[in-house]
Amino acid sequence: MLTASLIFLITLIFVIWQPRGLQIGTTAVIGAITALLLGVVNFHDVVIVFDIIWDATLAFIGIIILSMVLDEIGFFEWAALKMAKFSNGSGRKMFFYSIILGAVVSALFANDGAALILTPILLAKMKVLRLNTKTILAFLLAGGFISDSASLPFVFSNLTNIVTADYFGIGFTEFIANMIVPYLVSVAASMVVLFALLHKDIPKEVDISLLHNPEDVIKHRGLFNFSWLFLAVLLAGYFIGDIYHVPVSVFALGGGILFLLIASYTKSVHAKTIIKEAPWQVVWFSLGLYVVVYGLKNAGLTDEIAQVLHYLNTQSQTVAVVGTGFIAAALSAVMNNMPTIMVMDIALDDIHNQAMIYANIIGCNLGPKMTPFGSLATLLWLHSLEKKGISINFWSYSKFGLIVTPPVLLIVLLSLV
Repeated sequence: MLTASLIFLITLIFVIWQPRGLQIGTTAVIGAITALLLGVVNFHDVVIVFDIIWDATLAFIGIIILSMVLDEIGFFEWAALKMAKFSNGSGRKMFFYSIILGAVVSALFANDGAALILTPILLAKMKVLRLNTKTILAFLLAGGFISDSASLPFVFSNLTNIVTADYFGIGFTEFIANMIVPYLVSVAASMVVLFALLHKDIPKEVDISLLHNPEDVIKHRGLFNFSWLFLAVLLAGYFIGDIYHVPVSVFALGGGILFLLIASYTKSVHAKTIIKEAPWQVVWFSLGLYVVVYGLKNAGLTDEIAQVLHYLNTQSQTVAVVGTGFIAAALSAVMNNMPTIMVMDIALDDIHNQAMIYANIIGCNLGPKMTPFGSLATLLWLHSLEKKGISINFWSYSKFGLIVTPPVLLIVLLSLV
């Protein structure tokens, strides 16, 4: 346990620190190789880990490619400008509309897609609107929070969703049926709590005349119009695939590549550039960190957690759900939600309480917001902001996350019950 814990801790520190530009995927792979060399895991464990995450990882790549192409043709910028225009110059309406936009993007294009694609667009528009630093930070914090708290309704909305759905054999339709209410509650609760905390920094009026016309940012009208039909067909494909038990990645990756080829044919994007700029480090991060965490499983961590979960399962459903959700949230905040979801899934394997499985997902999606390193989406979000000249330190972010997350998490878990 000591060796496995040290490898995990050192790997996580380097993932967060990123000394001399050391990429997160490279660090995770080094950690995995170290675990192999020291006997914490073996090659059979690596095969097991790959079997758990391959669908989630390929689906993530597909969603990101699709998001990048849509971003390239102006889809998300158009949506952001439309959102701003709908506010009619009301700062408060703009605040709520930006959260709703983030919730929709997170649901359809995953939390990482929302963090990577939408954040730079919103930041650029707020600078055009000449908003002060505190106001910009309020909008960014709200957008960063909703990217994870709204990643609940679909299997493909978060890597944690895909991993758990695959692990327990949860179908696409079944997942939506159980998570649509928590999703809506999460968005509503997030808006209320975020506004209560940040309303002092939100202006009453904003001069939206400074913004471009939404139609002017569309780079290819035909492809833009076609993208709506394509997204509708792709979403229908997920439901059809569920009937025939087709992996989510078949549609996510297949759809992403197909749309890239279509966009490339219309010369709207350069396929090589999209492929090159896709966040491939996330793939190595997922595989490497899961291998490192599997070492903790081999050392007995999951057995300890399983005992606590078994006890919760003997209590009322409310206690079981809330307890599971907060355990998953706390672990995610401390050791990142990617490894947490696997540890918790394994620990829940023989409990047979479906509500606790969904509570685990909710905890792993919302809990990471309590610390800057809780989720990959937050790490990417902070890195994206830093490149734009906006730095949010550890304590400022953690203070914000620890205030906002627990009440929203509790409300969402109760809605699941």
